[in-house]
Amino acid sequence: MTTAEAEKGHVRRDREAPARLTFREALDRLAGAQKSARGVSLYSRHVNRPVGRLLAAGSYRAGLTPNQVTVISALFSFGATAGIVLAEPARWTGPVVWLALATGFAFDSADGQLARLRGGGSPAGEWLDHVVDCAKTTALHMAVLLALSLRPDAFGVRERAWLLLPLGFLFVAVVTFFGGLLTEQLKRQAAAGRPGPAAPPSLVRAVALLPVDHGVFCLVFLLFGAGPVFLWGYALLGAVAALYLPLFLVKWFRELSRG
Repeated sequence: MTTAEAEKGHVRRDREAPARLTFREALDRLAGAQKSARGVSLYSRHVNRPVGRLLAAGSYRAGLTPNQVTVISALFSFGATAGIVLAEPARWTGPVVWLALATGFAFDSADGQLARLRGGGSPAGEWLDHVVDCAKTTALHMAVLLALSLRPDAFGVRERAWLLLPLGFLFVAVVTFFGGLLTEQLKRQAAAGRPGPAAPPSLVRAVALLPVDHGVFCLVFLLFGAGPVFLWGYALLGAVAALYLPLFLVKWFRELSRG
């Protein structure tokens, strides 16, 4: 190999392996590469995304891939789900379950942010992220159903009709998840090639979406050790989610009809 060829190979390798960003540089770059805040609740905007940004920067420095971060998110989420079924309701179980769920949710935000930091995600990565999201939502409500079934006295379940609550909540959660995801994909296809200015985020909408934000839903598990109090808190959030579902469906249908 000639000296010139060696120099060309060295330049080529330098271009293929740019210098790694520091943690601070990664944070700064992530701050300028956030998704739109439109249609996002205050919790996700001001809590989950900033925490996810820290985790994404740390994951970048650790050399993790977005798919590996998605797996970490799943481990925290499914670990919390297992705790709901296996652990006896006590003062410590609620905070532990909540912390694991909240951490999993933050890593769920981090995987997409890490993908953008690394230059963009992949269809396979997006697929994995959505499948894990659907699986953890389904498993979480199934875990509540099992907890109520296995320990009815601990939660004040006197009538078996209460067991319909997590089933109904699961139905609403899955339809909402699938409807929102499909609407996003169809709107993205319709807007391909003719991008327009993004609408500014609404503070009123961000507040209104708080009751159906996954991070807010996770907070109810702080009451897991309180038995009946947890049951009523879970029922309240389920009722709100059921009320929001038809509003979401009408909104999404109208948006796609206009497109």
